Amino acid sequence: MKFVQIIDIESERMDEMRLLVEQAEGRSAGREGGPTHRLVLKDRNTPNRYLVLIEFASYEEAMRNSSDPETGKMAEQLAALCTRPPVFTDCDVQETTELK
Repeated sequence: MKFVQIIDIESERMDEMRLLVEQAEGRSAGREGGPTHRLVLKDRNTPNRYLVLIEFASYEEAMRNSSDPETGKMAEQLAALCTRPPVFTDCDVQETTELK
């Protein structure tokens, strides 16, 4: 079953965050497992608030990714760029539909 982690963040330094993520993706290219999709949403009503949805093939893949030391290091670096601690929500995907 697909798994999605939603990360609720606030940051005035999104360009720096994007650069860190791009660098991490470059280092992990070709690695087995890891995220399959990422969606970044900007809250229209709250300045500097973003929701990041990270999809994995399964919960188990997500947990393997979370236990990787590189993932932990990147998470610490990203959290340091936030104006408040990130909030994580773990979700099992129940349904997905392409509408167009």
